[in-house]
Amino acid sequence: MDPSPPAPAALPIGAIILPGRVSDPRPGIEQAVIAERIGLGAVWLAERPGTKHFATIAGAISQTTSRVTIGCGATNFQTRHPMQLASLGMTLQALSGGRFVLAAGRGLPYFCRRMGAPDSTAEYMRDHAMILRRLWAGQEVSYRGPAGIYPALRLVDIPQVPPPPLLLAAIGPRSLVLAGQCFDGVLLHTMLTAEAVRRSADIVRNAAADTGRDPTSIRIYASVIVAPDLPRDEEDAIVRGRAITYFQIPHYGELLVQANQWDRRILEQIRAHPQLSSLGGEIADQMFLRSELVEPGRLLPTEWLTQGAAVGGASYCASRLTEYLHAGADELVINGSPPQLLATTTAAFQQRVVEHSGG
Repeated sequence: MDPSPPAPAALPIGAIILPGRVSDPRPGIEQAVIAERIGLGAVWLAERPGTKHFATIAGAISQTTSRVTIGCGATNFQTRHPMQLASLGMTLQALSGGRFVLAAGRGLPYFCRRMGAPDSTAEYMRDHAMILRRLWAGQEVSYRGPAGIYPALRLVDIPQVPPPPLLLAAIGPRSLVLAGQCFDGVLLHTMLTAEAVRRSADIVRNAAADTGRDPTSIRIYASVIVAPDLPRDEEDAIVRGRAITYFQIPHYGELLVQANQWDRRILEQIRAHPQLSSLGGEIADQMFLRSELVEPGRLLPTEWLTQGAAVGGASYCASRLTEYLHAGADELVINGSPPQLLATTTAAFQQRVVEHSGG
């Protein structure tokens, strides 16, 4: 029997597995296997309470894959004690052979209040990152400050692998500066234009340089909604049904239109849609499936979707992804479409890489 063809070289592109709401997390394991098979360089897990506990799923796919980076994008420091999160990070590094990446976000004040969690100020995020790094280095930590009160923290067993890179999920300029000052990289929010990614990358790298860090050492991850060669109803669910939730959320929507230099008045029209205005402050994607949000999603201007996502044929989507890399992103995170829908786009991107290199 002829040997199986070698897997294609890993690309600077990953994909979110289990995008959106799911009742069964098991398909995510096969999605990760497919991602590795088609040459994607990473799989990412967007944590959601219920069936998308990132550590549980990441542990499973660490044993069914051998090459892809496994990224959590993102969790919140407020939801776990530092000892627990530090232990999760190092356990996943040991299980995966050093393939884990941890991103943390500041979270929505709305959810923090409901959980009884503290506000995630810049000092809170900075000090949590410091505590994790010291624990991963095997140090004992005694701390009293914005991140809490911890008399004596120490991990008992430290595996012989480097600690995971620690990223900050960010949109606004203050969070971007914090990422450049204190984190190993930044995970940019979905629905940014390529030009907004360029401006965001500049803020991060300038902040790193101002702090005396090497700006080229800070990794920039850009998230892009991709919908390649899909029927209209499926495309609308992935693009309009997904994107509308970002603009419905107070503060997030304002940060996105500010970053993209779009018309802020459109947010008022979006939030006035009867399906959204009736939620009483609840987040739309906590209440509806993506397919159920297509109708309010039609309020999104076409230019927002063409500038902030990659929609169309596989070759066109590959060219759009290239634009984000040229804009300053080091790696891309595909949102919306699971890996089984991305084989042709991945192949088209790989062909562009070959042509550019003269191969």
